Amino acid sequence: MAPCRRRTSSTELLSLRSTGSLQAGTLSRLNMRILRGVILQDSRNFIKVWSKTSKSSIAYENGKIYFENYQNCYSCVHSQPQVLYKLPKRSKLEKIEDALLCQSPLDRALTSPSDHKPSLLVLTANNFLYRLSAETGEELQRVYLSPHHKFRYLGWDVSQEIFYVKSIQNKATSLARQAGITQDTLMHLAIFHVFPLQIVGIMEISKKVFGNGVTDVVLSQGVLAVSYSSKSVKLYSFEHIVNKYMTKKFALGQKSSLHGGKTVGEAPLGIPVNIHFSDCPPVLFEVSCSDNSVQIGGYPWHYIYTPPHKYHKGTHHICSLVDSVLATNGIQDMKCCSLETDWISFHPDDSGRIIHVGPSTINVLKILTELNSGLPSEVVEDFSISTHRNNNQAASQVSVTSSGRTVKRRFDLLDDDPEHETFRMVEYEDELDLLAVVVTEGEGEGRAEVRLHDNKSGKLLRKLHLVEPWDETFRHELFFDKDTIVHIEQKNNNFCCHVYKLQATRK
Repeated sequence: MAPCRRRTSSTELLSLRSTGSLQAGTLSRLNMRILRGVILQDSRNFIKVWSKTSKSSIAYENGKIYFENYQNCYSCVHSQPQVLYKLPKRSKLEKIEDALLCQSPLDRALTSPSDHKPSLLVLTANNFLYRLSAETGEELQRVYLSPHHKFRYLGWDVSQEIFYVKSIQNKATSLARQAGITQDTLMHLAIFHVFPLQIVGIMEISKKVFGNGVTDVVLSQGVLAVSYSSKSVKLYSFEHIVNKYMTKKFALGQKSSLHGGKTVGEAPLGIPVNIHFSDCPPVLFEVSCSDNSVQIGGYPWHYIYTPPHKYHKGTHHICSLVDSVLATNGIQDMKCCSLETDWISFHPDDSGRIIHVGPSTINVLKILTELNSGLPSEVVEDFSISTHRNNNQAASQVSVTSSGRTVKRRFDLLDDDPEHETFRMVEYEDELDLLAVVVTEGEGEGRAEVRLHDNKSGKLLRKLHLVEPWDETFRHELFFDKDTIVHIEQKNNNFCCHVYKLQATRK
């Protein structure tokens, strides 16, 4: 018989913490375990404490709500959101185009004290990249990108601790097309290291190098992913590109002899292009896929894609990245009839599992592989979550009006029809290891609830009701962040943010 494990109470854990008897990593895990237990108590509930409307889009990131295009920042740390800072008004030339929240690693010392604190990377319309303090909005660093290329988008490659700034696509004018002049350069990509902020290089993405059908590029997991109009994606090693094609290394603030002694990262020079392709890099991986969408993950490495053929529409194929062999049970198909398509992705908890979400079913899958067996891997169900629906289809076809008249529908309801209980979105709270599933029911301004499921087993642990109506004709976002739930909705040209905080339930 196994020995009985003694359970430690929250009071004892807090006492150990106050005496310094717990290590930092253990302390953090125990704190989250305590908070998870509190959230799941019947004596606690999420209460709506705050709402705010805006004429412009609203963003939420790591306990902060951004209004007026990142000009105004509210903190969610307190019982109600409070103004953290307001930036001075900007002209149209200085309009913020995109932003990323940047948090430093905890495992090493950095040269500047400001690098240890969260910062907001902001790209403006006049090609400046700013690093602002996430707590005060103070300008910590300013970089001028280029007088020649219009940069518009920011993106992360988190695993490599780099981010990239992508320019708008160059398109030939109608006069140029009539004259038979083709536009060779598609766009430019500026790549930066973080911790501290430093330039890696700027490269030109041209049709001459990557092919005439190139349509877009992104950086992810250390590879340059290039999409083509032929419905294919090619992956190139970014490390190989830097090692082979970088002609000169630059440092921000450095004087450049190539440009008359002007400073790199300052106007009017900006940052010169220093990655020049003499030929096309070797292709690491290539796949033909619908919507130029391919995902890579799992243990060992697999990829998920939909073949670009009509008869494969709605299916998701899971294959080994090593030899492109389809896994056993590797074709996943919800077979749902709905306005919103199902979606599939590798689970964000880094477990190597796959999460597949449809209007009435959530399947969490895992990949089983026998090493050195020569057999293909196998996709099996870890657990599944389903909505509660009336399976009597015949009964659902008949309804009775208030006057007593019997009405029979001529068409079946869609799987995501508002009359059905429907899954709308799934959020993973990594620190609490919970899945927050948004479920709606009711036509027009229906009601929504957030269901908390255990991430390991899928077991339903708690139901939380949202006060405001949920109209499916509008766009919604929901964030579950420890003791806070943030619901952002768009109604026509207006945006509204609702905040719920964990509170003790009044008897």
